[in-house]
Amino acid sequence: MTENVHIFDTTLRDGEQSPGASMDEATKVQMALQLDRLGVDVLEAGFPIASQQEYDAVRRVAGAVKRASVAALARALDKDIERAASALEPAVRPTLHTFIATSEIHMEHKLRMSRQQVLDNAGKAVALAKKLVSRVEFSAEDATRSDWDFLAQVTAVAIEAGADVINLPDTVGFTTPDEIREMFRHVIANAPGSDRVIFSTHNHNDLGLAVANALAAVAGGARQIECTVNGIGERAGNTSLEEVVMAMHVRHDTWPFACGVITEEIVPASTALSKLTGLAVPYNKPIVGRNAFAHESGIHQHGMIANRSTYEIMTPESVGRKRSELILGKHSGRAGLAKRCAELGYELSEEEVTQLYERFIALADKKKEVFDDDLRMLVLGVQQESFEVFRLEQVHISGHDPAMALIKLRRGDQQLMDTAVGDGPVDAAFRAVERIVGVSGRLEQFEIRATTPGKEALGEAYVIVTFDGRQYRGNGASTDIIEASVLAFLNAANKHIVYNESQQQASSRRNGAGES
Repeated sequence: MTENVHIFDTTLRDGEQSPGASMDEATKVQMALQLDRLGVDVLEAGFPIASQQEYDAVRRVAGAVKRASVAALARALDKDIERAASALEPAVRPTLHTFIATSEIHMEHKLRMSRQQVLDNAGKAVALAKKLVSRVEFSAEDATRSDWDFLAQVTAVAIEAGADVINLPDTVGFTTPDEIREMFRHVIANAPGSDRVIFSTHNHNDLGLAVANALAAVAGGARQIECTVNGIGERAGNTSLEEVVMAMHVRHDTWPFACGVITEEIVPASTALSKLTGLAVPYNKPIVGRNAFAHESGIHQHGMIANRSTYEIMTPESVGRKRSELILGKHSGRAGLAKRCAELGYELSEEEVTQLYERFIALADKKKEVFDDDLRMLVLGVQQESFEVFRLEQVHISGHDPAMALIKLRRGDQQLMDTAVGDGPVDAAFRAVERIVGVSGRLEQFEIRATTPGKEALGEAYVIVTFDGRQYRGNGASTDIIEASVLAFLNAANKHIVYNESQQQASSRRNGAGES
């Protein structure tokens, strides 16, 4: 009987810590639903103690996901564990993931704890977590730089306290395949009760070895791999889900394990994450990159014509890569649009379908061909309606150096208009937006790329803007790249305004409670 390797996806937690990849509640829920369709066993939704927004996002994901187990991270502290358990209350299959560092450098300089204190805290944390949530994972942070005998000790303590999963992570991407394989073998052999739990491997890619280390850990006895879509994560990223899954799939002779991932959902998941975060997938990225199944060399092309297996070890279809097809036209109805959205994995309300249809018709009037990726960007715009304080009505640019921009926005029933001069059309437009909305920000990152092929392609604009010391990601899409840029900047400004207004309302409620 083939053994199973569980896939623990941490795109929404560790992956979100990748610079520029932060997600709001709605974005996390959308990506969580895609991950559930992908077939991951566990979906780590976040770190609830970090902020109220993070707590709310984890709770929403826990309520939305119906198949996968939803996990929440907590330090080995009572307040963290209780907060995580609270956030997981709506989950059908919750997992509480608690951790404490076990390497000498972390214990001495970060925790300022002795080995015995770490053992005591690990046992207490797992015991408390087990009282609150039925499934508990314990992680020994920086395991690969820890003493192996001490790792076996802390593992035994966690198992005795009730842990169901033991994770031995390569937190800083330091280890090698041979080392991590032997580390798992040593701990499993020397920790009493190891036969009662699942061992998990979590690897960072600082030396480019994350996937190799994950597979080596499986050879050493791990039966859960923690990974992220597109390999995103802190610093150089995490184990790439698509790479490790397809390695086991293609080289089943070497890694004879099964996993529940639906491989045909890999490219859709990769695409969804790229659209939601604005982080482009490198062209040469294995499995999901644009060039992964491209063949330019004449020799390669000749071989492909003769037999695809000459230069392809898997088919594009096996990972969900299909040629973009014309899906809908300007004469299509709401029902067809809603059906196609459902096929792409979007669950939309009647109101959202109505809003989407209006945007779709406007785009279809400008483009002869509307592709799936166009539709994804339109859906993303509709799902950000909750942040839409100001709506863009008109952009008019004149001149070039200097350029002048006239911007018309609407807030409720009020139409607002202003002009500004800038170094170029985008700079001028951003300045005009700032004058109207009354907030000024610093542009940290600006990127434009085409969503689909053709001269009339929908352009995607992504920005990161700092307002009052806080960074906000904005995105926009239009067949006009200046308009797409303005939509992205306005989206970031709207998020800042919504945040400020929510803070003011919370302050008013606190003051009112204090007076009563």
